[in-house]
Amino acid sequence: MKILVPVKRVVDYNVKVRVKSDGSGVDTANVKMSMNPFDEIAVEEAVRLKEAGVATEVVAVSCGVGACQETLRTAMAIGADRGILVETDVDLQPLAVAKLLKALCDKEQPQVVICGKQAIDDDANQTGQMLSALMGWPQATFASKVAVSAGKATVTREIDGGLETLEISLPAVVSTDLRLNEPRYATLPNIMKAKKKPLETVKPADLGVDVTPRLTTIKVAEPAKRSAGVMVADVAQLVEKLKNEAKVL
Repeated sequence: MKILVPVKRVVDYNVKVRVKSDGSGVDTANVKMSMNPFDEIAVEEAVRLKEAGVATEVVAVSCGVGACQETLRTAMAIGADRGILVETDVDLQPLAVAKLLKALCDKEQPQVVICGKQAIDDDANQTGQMLSALMGWPQATFASKVAVSAGKATVTREIDGGLETLEISLPAVVSTDLRLNEPRYATLPNIMKAKKKPLETVKPADLGVDVTPRLTTIKVAEPAKRSAGVMVADVAQLVEKLKNEAKVL
C-alpha cells in the first residue's frame, strides 16, 4: 500500500510573524522556514503505518519554490521513501494545490493520502477536503487515531461533543489533528540517508494544471493590540461595564 503525504514549507512556528510595511503580505525575508507542524504529524503517521507493515511506501510531496526541497528532505529523514517537488514561483492557493495533488494521485495511485488538517500560515483547512472532492474519495478530517486494515481505515476524530469514529473505504483522504501522534526527531544518520533518497522535480505544466491564483489579497494587517485590563470594585460594577462598555450582555 502506498501513502502520499503532502508537506508545506511555512514560517517556523517559533518565529514572530511581521507584516510588510505596504500591507501586501507577510515578511519572509531572512526568516526561518520549516515544515508545517500538522504535516509533520502526517509524515510521522505514514511512517508508523509503514513500520507496522501496513504500508509499503511513503511518498512526500511539496508544491512551491525550489527551497521546498529542504522540507522534502526533512520528511525523508523522518522516514518517507522518496519525494516529489512541484516547483513553481506562483503563490499557490488551496484549490491549485488540490488540483496538483489530484494529478499526482492519478499518476502515483496511492491508497491513502494523509495530510495536515491546515497550514499555520493561512489556516485555510481546505486542501484535504478539496482533494477528496476532486478524486471522489471518502475523507476523514481532524484524525486523532488512525487504523488501516482490509482495505478500510478506521479514524477517530475529535468533535465538539466528544469523539467520533468513522470507517471509510480506501482509497481515501485523511487529515491529521495535533493529538494523533508526537513526531520523532530526525537523527543525523537519517538526515544523511535522506540526502541520497530520490527526489523528483516537476512543473505544474507537466501535470496539466493551471495554478493561476483565483483570489486576490487586498490587504494584510496585524491584529489590534489588546487593551489593558481594568480592576472593578464589585460584581455590580463588572456587570455594568460588561453591559454598557463591552456590550456583551
